[in-house]
Amino acid sequence: MAQATARHILVSTEAKCNELKTAIEGGADFAQVARENSTCPSSRQGGDLGTFGPGQMVKEFDTVVFSAPINEVQGPVKTQFGYHLLQVTSRQD
Repeated sequence: MAQATARHILVSTEAKCNELKTAIEGGADFAQVARENSTCPSSRQGGDLGTFGPGQMVKEFDTVVFSAPINEVQGPVKTQFGYHLLQVTSRQD
């Protein structure tokens, strides 16, 4: 069964999400940005979501996590929780 590890940053607006993505692409540390900005409890771990399989996260997450290139920041991804930046850190198919 496929497994992935990923981390994310959750914010309430697409504009904030884009702003943070620009900062990360400019060299800001993903984990530090997550700790300072993400509204998800995972922010305490730098946005780390651990290991999970298909269907364990919301559909929009699954679609990105199980198709995106490894270690490349994806987003904004809109879910019912808000706007996410996602980074797949590993995946086994």
